[in-house]
Amino acid sequence: MTERPEPSSDVPVHDVLALTSGGSLARLVHQGEVYVLRITRLGKLILTK
Repeated sequence: MTERPEPSSDVPVHDVLALTSGGSLARLVHQGEVYVLRITRLGKLILTK
């Protein structure tokens, strides 16, 4: 099993399933640009513009 690093108290932590509302996609906006966060069938994360 992969060990998780302890989150630093000054770095925000966000649950990916909360971002995707339980689905597999979320749209994120950064400096006016829209990015898509996708959870693959294997559980990997992909961020695309």
